[in-house]
Amino acid sequence: MRISHDTLVLVADGRKSLFLRNEGDAEHLNLVVEDQRGHADLADHDLKADAPGRSFASVGSRRSAIEETDYHQMEEDRFAADTAALLSRRAHAHHFAELIVVAPPRALGELRRHYDKAIEAKLVAEVDKDLVNHPMEKLETILKAY
Repeated sequence: MRISHDTLVLVADGRKSLFLRNEGDAEHLNLVVEDQRGHADLADHDLKADAPGRSFASVGSRRSAIEETDYHQMEEDRFAADTAALLSRRAHAHHFAELIVVAPPRALGELRRHYDKAIEAKLVAEVDKDLVNHPMEKLETILKAY
């Protein structure tokens, strides 16, 4: 993939986002971290307030009439929405002309739900890979080959 000079590259998952800027050119990438955000991976008891609804126990099992909410997934979805909102503010302020978004499929889908016209107008590529924890050199190599 050819990534132009000054392109913003968002590399994210449900817990961490990196805003990278290509300070190099299309041939020689030089991705520099502009901003980094994340949230703590809290324990279940810190995320939920109570046990699931009506439940009953029989010998050797416990069942519930209400399926327990996946609070970790809810937190990741909220983080994706917050990341898209930040991206939108930056797009409206003309902080970048071109945008590439890199995220695992689930996070990418959640980010897409929150794209507005300003983001869509500047979006040049999406990469459905989980690369947020890769070293910068490996990330640059993978993006060039994509």
